[in-house]
Amino acid sequence: MQSWITKYATGKKVLLLFVLCNLIYVIMLAFTIPKVMHFTEGMKLLDMMPGGYNFDYVRDLFTALGNKGRHAYLYQQIPIDMVYPALFAIAYCLLLAYFLGKLQKLNRPYIYLCFLPLIGGTADYLENIGIITLLNQYPEISGFTVQLTSVFSLIKSAATSIYFVALLVVLILLGIRWISRKR
Repeated sequence: MQSWITKYATGKKVLLLFVLCNLIYVIMLAFTIPKVMHFTEGMKLLDMMPGGYNFDYVRDLFTALGNKGRHAYLYQQIPIDMVYPALFAIAYCLLLAYFLGKLQKLNRPYIYLCFLPLIGGTADYLENIGIITLLNQYPEISGFTVQLTSVFSLIKSAATSIYFVALLVVLILLGIRWISRKR
């Protein structure tokens, strides 16, 4: 895996994947999420709850969504959100690898930080599968499925948060290095 990361963590590839990933993210934020949220009566979608959720929340959300909202969630938001996790995982893995390479730190143990987006992306897929299952089960949703899906939401959020802290630290170190070279 390390050789694959090293091979593909080049400037042009990283930039292309970063732009493509964030284009998909903007489409979700600007179009599909607001379209579904139109039906929620102010409630947040499960994908947008980094602290997780419980059975009552899911039931109340799906009730508030109604048939049209659940349909929009299942057939408009979720399909684009099945593309995003892979782009996020690969783009952000390679982005950190690229910057670690600039610091000559693209080796153990630092390379393991590049796996955080892969963990987050995998958890996002599992969260999406859980949401699809819950939407298809409604109104007979399973408490176990809600709990499991919520755990995947928490894992996604934790991996992503830790990743962005690591990325910020690496960017600060690069900035310090750049400033010290200018002097």
